[in-house]
Amino acid sequence: MLSVVASDLAADGWRVVSPSRRYSPLPVTDESVTHRPRWSRSYRRHRFGQGQAIWVEAHWDRPKELARKVENVLTAPAELLVVWVHESFRRSVLGVVEPLLSPTAPVVEVRSLADLTVPPDEPEPLLFGHPTQQVLLGAVSDLARPLGQDEIGEGVLEAVERALEGKPTSLHQIGERRPVVGH
Repeated sequence: MLSVVASDLAADGWRVVSPSRRYSPLPVTDESVTHRPRWSRSYRRHRFGQGQAIWVEAHWDRPKELARKVENVLTAPAELLVVWVHESFRRSVLGVVEPLLSPTAPVVEVRSLADLTVPPDEPEPLLFGHPTQQVLLGAVSDLARPLGQDEIGEGVLEAVERALEGKPTSLHQIGERRPVVGH
């Protein structure tokens, strides 16, 4: 679901580990990344050379196995965590992934408004030692249509930029909840 984000980071020289159920290869060259935002990304200064996108088969309902598979392909502690996990697995997944992060790694956590009974007014980070940019996703865009992958990708990339600039923990919403229609 965050392939635009993973592709963009890999194209900018990041080594990206992408755990998911299904294999979906990501492009890693500048020419293959069609989504380019209008601003200059601060994380470009972190270019490490040729980027790489590594897929590992993982299931959120098996968090220890997910962490083991990710750890097997990491060459060093992760310098950034971008995660979108269903609410029911949020605590367990973030808990097992935290030891894989560098002590200063920022976190960008994507959450769905549809999964939350009451949307938070303040960020609710689980990894307190890591500054967290939380992104809340609605179902409907500001243009009164379903929220699209481009809007999601751009919003998450903006949060990545804030995270890598060292901004304090904050909460950002993209789109609105689906309106309730009465019968």
